[in-house]
Amino acid sequence: MKKVLAINSGSSSFKYKLFSFPSEEVIAKGGAERVGMPNSIFKIKLANGNEYIKNMSIPTQRDAVSLLIDCLKKYHVVEKLSEIKGVGHRIVNGGEVFPNSVVIDNHNLHKLERIAQLAPLHNGPETEGIKAFMSILPNVPQVAVFDTAYHHTLDDVHYLYSIPYKYYKDYAVRKYGAHGTSVRYVAPRAAKMMHKNINIARLIVCHLGSGSSITAVKNGKSYDTSMGFSPLTGVTMGTRSGDLDPSALQYLMHKTGMDIDQAIDMLNQESGLLGISGVSSDMRDLIESDEPRAKLARRIYINRVVRYVGAYAAEMDGVDGIVFTAGIGEHDPGIRAGIMSSLKYLGLKADFEANRTDGEKFISKPDSKVKALIVPTNEEVMIAREVIKLTR
Repeated sequence: MKKVLAINSGSSSFKYKLFSFPSEEVIAKGGAERVGMPNSIFKIKLANGNEYIKNMSIPTQRDAVSLLIDCLKKYHVVEKLSEIKGVGHRIVNGGEVFPNSVVIDNHNLHKLERIAQLAPLHNGPETEGIKAFMSILPNVPQVAVFDTAYHHTLDDVHYLYSIPYKYYKDYAVRKYGAHGTSVRYVAPRAAKMMHKNINIARLIVCHLGSGSSITAVKNGKSYDTSMGFSPLTGVTMGTRSGDLDPSALQYLMHKTGMDIDQAIDMLNQESGLLGISGVSSDMRDLIESDEPRAKLARRIYINRVVRYVGAYAAEMDGVDGIVFTAGIGEHDPGIRAGIMSSLKYLGLKADFEANRTDGEKFISKPDSKVKALIVPTNEEVMIAREVIKLTR
């Protein structure tokens, strides 16, 4: 039996799951919240259902990692640290430097640090998380698993921008995508549910959460995807604008005096559902709000998803299945219903009764030409599998 940690780090948090292989049983999970901030929280839930929540100061990522290791020992999840055979870390953007998952040594760590700007809200904190684990568990392999790796199958028609080619050659400015770890799990599962060979299936995966992306999967590979050079572009998201005319940004900068960094921060952190509604970036808050702009934000969100689904159906000369996953995709029947209602022209016959509840299932009628499915994502198990593959 091998025990493997899967880690998903944020700027002030991280989530984790500890797996037992080969069974892939989750034997502990939880996370640290508000790291480096007042009122920090650490959670651990064990396989027996017991959950422990600690409210305490967690000044740094290293402190959070130390707390995790201490809890694993305290609650006898592991008796010795040598039982942990590897730690896998989700990294949003590996650029062209990392087309596949890698074991992190000092050389690869330096390369990671050099591409931090490709996903400034993610890559930096994720790299700091790796450093913390390397310090606390110096003899345990650390594996970086890149969301962008799945999208390295895009061809140049799909990943190049229509700007001078020298900027791609000199600076690798291109579409990289994101959420590939999720799509890598969800797409084969959806194909299996549909009794289709993933290598001939045409799927559109709607990873809908605080960060949202739409990915066309053709012949078992990423064919096109909505996020671009960074996770900022594509559909409307929780706090991210999605697609925007760059001239509008230039205009706003001149009018408001924002510099480019402030402007990009605004697009990343103050826009999307939050910016439109003025209420919240959380769909659950928008459902409960009487503010007309909250309802408008939901309609805009649906519209942007439908645009990409239609475009990808055209690119692939049809589609066999529309797959909903991630927080909104799995748990917001209103958003799913709105999207499906706009896709009747593709031959999708929605089963609105089935759509009222969550869980892995079909939400289209049996005679629907295009199937609609809910498939809960499991990025952590994909991360753990990569660790097992690279540390055998």
